[in-house]
Amino acid sequence: MTESRLAPTQFPFGFLSEDAGASADPVLVEIVQGSLAAVEMEVETAIGRTSRSPMIRDAHDFRAGIHDRLMRKLTGRSYSALVHPVARDFPLEEMVPGDVFFHNDVYRSEGGIGHLPDLCVTVPVFHHDPEAGKPVVVAFVQAFGHHDDIGGAVPGSMPSGATSVFEEGLMVPPIKLWDAGKPVRSALAIMTRNSRMPEALAADLDAECSACLMGARRLGELFDRYGVQAVESAFDAIIDNSTKTYRREILSKIPEGTWTWEDYAEHDGVEEPQLHTQRITLTKTPADDPAGERLILDFAGTSKQAKGPINHCADYSDGVFMKKWLAPILRNLADTPERMAELDVNEGIVPLIEMRFPPPGTLITPIFPAPTNARTFVILRMLGVFSGVLAKAVDGRMPADQETIRYTGVYGEDMEGRSYLMREVLGGGAGGRYYADGEDTIHVVPDSRNLPTEFTESRFPFIVETLTLSPDSGGAGQFRGGLGYEKHLRMLKDARFMSIADRSILACWGVKGGKAGAPFKVTINPGQPDEREVDALADAELVKAGDVIRICTTGGGGWGDPLDRDPEMVVRDIMWHKITTGSALADYGVVLTGSRETDDLGYDADATSAERDRRRAARGDEPFFDRGDGYERLSGGQTSADVDWT
Repeated sequence: MTESRLAPTQFPFGFLSEDAGASADPVLVEIVQGSLAAVEMEVETAIGRTSRSPMIRDAHDFRAGIHDRLMRKLTGRSYSALVHPVARDFPLEEMVPGDVFFHNDVYRSEGGIGHLPDLCVTVPVFHHDPEAGKPVVVAFVQAFGHHDDIGGAVPGSMPSGATSVFEEGLMVPPIKLWDAGKPVRSALAIMTRNSRMPEALAADLDAECSACLMGARRLGELFDRYGVQAVESAFDAIIDNSTKTYRREILSKIPEGTWTWEDYAEHDGVEEPQLHTQRITLTKTPADDPAGERLILDFAGTSKQAKGPINHCADYSDGVFMKKWLAPILRNLADTPERMAELDVNEGIVPLIEMRFPPPGTLITPIFPAPTNARTFVILRMLGVFSGVLAKAVDGRMPADQETIRYTGVYGEDMEGRSYLMREVLGGGAGGRYYADGEDTIHVVPDSRNLPTEFTESRFPFIVETLTLSPDSGGAGQFRGGLGYEKHLRMLKDARFMSIADRSILACWGVKGGKAGAPFKVTINPGQPDEREVDALADAELVKAGDVIRICTTGGGGWGDPLDRDPEMVVRDIMWHKITTGSALADYGVVLTGSRETDDLGYDADATSAERDRRRAARGDEPFFDRGDGYERLSGGQTSADVDWT
């Protein structure tokens, strides 16, 4: 029997003090803000040092967050999940010190959890209330991370061909994992029994619970030192300051008007590759709008929900998670890169964004039990769609596209016959910017990293033969896209290879004349007679002992006309092995002299100028966005979409 779709829950946005923190002591606000950041970092450090699984301990695919009792996110170093589902199911007045709450149910997480391997731990912070005569909840410390295995049809709990969330693993709505300081052993037993890696799961959960309990004690000391009223007034000031800063420094750079753009996921693991549309119509309201100056994001035109697992539940709680997920894109409009790095994304951005979702049954409003384990294909693409529609509004003063997360791995038995699962979340190249090239091999999860070669070779039956930048993977442009990884694994024992990746057909787009980057690609035994490519969505590709797996991650899109790139930078890129000599002429119109091998590489200025003039004269009008060759394959022969033109 199919569960009817739960109605989106509404949570009001308000303040803890009567004047929204206007009277807060500015010195105390700085102290509180610094203390929150320190507690958050201490929680994350504790998790990283005490967890067990490679995904949490080594790849650092987890986040911590601090929220007030109104469930507003106070810290802005990274995204985090939501407290809303816990507060919905467990009244704050019934919580007691030592409680630890847990959930991973996508459809009952109010949009804060995207797929079942993301496990969320929430700990309330208490302060003694003399009037109530007992400790009362004043804040929350939370951590959530991507865990190795929570059951389901395949190791890693991300079956690429899933057609139902029931195939993806164990669903847990908000429950108590610790009750008044005592672990609920029965709940932990159920969860570990469903995992193929029970010891690692138990150790990771213990690390996260202990770290959040420690964080709650630290935060409680802040309330003890300064008092609830003063600290909560500082909370209000932190959030209100963020709202005012974004309105003054960011929204002011977006003109009034309406723009539309769309991008696509290329496959869902079940049906044939096709264009799964994600569309945003952006409206910037005037400063004197009665409802306040803000951005309206209308997702009408987004495709129906997919049969496969690329859906994401975005519309719960008025889209509050999606607002905070997309908001970091706005920082690209800051005056300088240094200022961009200073801007936190906390609950202060929520009043600045209004979201209008299509009816249930789309990629971002799926109906239970639609599968969601590969929802990264949608939420990452939404970052790009938001960036693209903003680029149309501000004449390209936004980065080109990037696709900086994909899951690859191998599993089987090691040399001693023990089962193992190695998964890695490799990054890719960032998009070129209007002032600089894109960064190489970045990751969307802050502070995350690839698994160290020394660690993987000592623990798993393979050798890392190559780990390098992938030449020519960044899209050509006046400012080139960042490069992706190229990684070669030589298997020492038969195993199975898995991949959950997108952008294997549709490349990261270039903007304002910049070209698309190279797509994701996995090849078994490259250059050998038995060479074969592996689909980007694969659960159990057989690899034999001696086989080499070559993984090439995506390059970022380019920004600006490649013919406007400084030829000296093209020569430099060749010397640094970032592009090949063939790319210099083919992509940038640079006529080289000498060679890298003889250390006299240069370029012919006159010939280069003539070549570039010839190419400019020969080409016609070009769209504002370049999607690469893969788009033509899936669009029925079109080279660009109507929305790609300005």
